Amino acid sequence: MHPCEVAEINCIFPEIQTQFPANFDLLENEIPALNFHGFSCDLPSPQAFPSIQELALQPSSLSGSVSTSDEAEEQQLRIIDERKQRRMVSNRESARRSRMRKQRHLDELWTQTIRLRTENRDLMRNLNHLSDSYDQVLQENGQLKEEASALRQMLATLQVEVPHCTLRYVVEESSN
Repeated sequence: MHPCEVAEINCIFPEIQTQFPANFDLLENEIPALNFHGFSCDLPSPQAFPSIQELALQPSSLSGSVSTSDEAEEQQLRIIDERKQRRMVSNRESARRSRMRKQRHLDELWTQTIRLRTENRDLMRNLNHLSDSYDQVLQENGQLKEEASALRQMLATLQVEVPHCTLRYVVEESSN
């Protein structure tokens, strides 16, 4: 490429030609001529370049807008990737916090399980002790009832043998 050659023209033109004013050709001819004779290279004549209307009709003339569009698309992709990265980091942090909460909850449940098992063991021990005591009291109560019955029978036998004895006084005292 030579130093004075134009590589591309970066222009964005509307797709619909009717957006140009009706007297557009007149406006194009009224552009003042610029004097570039002071530059060291020879520029081609203005007729060598296509007119704006021709550029608007040719899809190949949109190469500048395509590169701009590509840059904008790349920028959008970078923004989307950054958002994805932030969302991914945020999701990881949220998942980490969730795992920590879950672990803390499991630890609390395990502590509660141990406490309840200990409490249950103590209650079972107390229940067994009370049950043993109850059985012992029932047994002693049964023995005492048998002794009381035997003693009453002995007294009744003694009263029959000695009708006017002072044992009646003893029986009345014992029943009160």
